[in-house]
Amino acid sequence: MSEFDSVQIRKLDGGLLLIFRELMARRRASDVAQHLGLSPSAISHALGRLRDLFGEPLFIRRSHGLEPTQRAMDLAPRIEQLLGQIDAMVSSESGFDPAASRRRFRIACPEDIASLIAQPLIAAFRLQAPGATFSTRWAILDRALRAVHRGEADVALGVFLAIPAGLTGQPLLEDDHCVIARQGHPLVNGSLDAATYATAGHLFVGNPDGAFADDAPIDRPVMDATYGRLPVKPRIRTHGYVAQWETAMLAVSGSDALAECPRSLARRYADRLGLQVLDPPYPPFRFTVQAVRRAETVDAGVDWLMRKLTEAVVS
Repeated sequence: MSEFDSVQIRKLDGGLLLIFRELMARRRASDVAQHLGLSPSAISHALGRLRDLFGEPLFIRRSHGLEPTQRAMDLAPRIEQLLGQIDAMVSSESGFDPAASRRRFRIACPEDIASLIAQPLIAAFRLQAPGATFSTRWAILDRALRAVHRGEADVALGVFLAIPAGLTGQPLLEDDHCVIARQGHPLVNGSLDAATYATAGHLFVGNPDGAFADDAPIDRPVMDATYGRLPVKPRIRTHGYVAQWETAMLAVSGSDALAECPRSLARRYADRLGLQVLDPPYPPFRFTVQAVRRAETVDAGVDWLMRKLTEAVVS
């Protein structure tokens, strides 16, 4: 090992790595200081130490907060892995004690999955890990996988066509699309034929217009393969399109429109929203929801979270 390497390693400590992780997640020095119980000046000093250690700034001050540089993005998964190894070395034999933990678990997922897991997770955390918390952030497809790879999320939940190297996926839920209608619908009572499906009027979940000019372009073939194609409008009476299945469920509960919906989500909220859960008059679109985590990081806390997620989707 060179003298330079030895000097640089002596500058590194676990506390600095924790500050780096929180800066990547929160992007505001004041929020990191409050979360870690440090002073703002301590966070400012840590930013200077990180710049000195790696020979360049890792975070740039912007009007909205601290923006990580590309070097910080590249370092994030490696630092997260190192923190996991440190945690494994210093933890007790059990590795993770839910009752004593104050950890915040970070989950990247679409809103429908967040709606499916939130209530059971609250119950599990209240009973087993009262000092711990979880947070969900909207992300789909490669965006969710990149968040895990960079260490910005502990787990990504969603439908993924392929899992890249460095990550590992676990099937969480086999699901399909059903059709929902309100109880007391004048044309639908427990079953649905093709003619009624085509003429009753639909609210679809999807984006038929593509991305805005300042948004990342939508990869339509990947979206269609992952979530199913939007129907051809001339064949089906269509009222509109919305971005979230939860919005469609609420709208359908108070109107005579029909909508498609993941069956697991529809069943979870059908009684409280007064919805019928119907088989579509065509072969339904089927998909597998996976939980994806880093492959090489030993983390008993994420092991526990994965078990709670599995219980949440079947509860």
